[in-house]
Amino acid sequence: MVDVAASAGVSVETLRKIETGRSPSPEFFTIVRICAVLEVEIDQLVQAATPAPWTPERPLSSGL
Repeated sequence: MVDVAASAGVSVETLRKIETGRSPSPEFFTIVRICAVLEVEIDQLVQAATPAPWTPERPLSSGL
């Protein structure tokens, strides 16, 4: 974690907050720098963070 933070130019605490969800909306360019250090494409990150569309296992019944 120390090496990634240093290479990305962020503090270890900032990286820890992002990793644990205590930083609900980190700066875009901070994420870009971390991705570059980890060799993760932004598209991969977006795809991984996008929830799958909701599909019901079965339709809801009206009870009638």
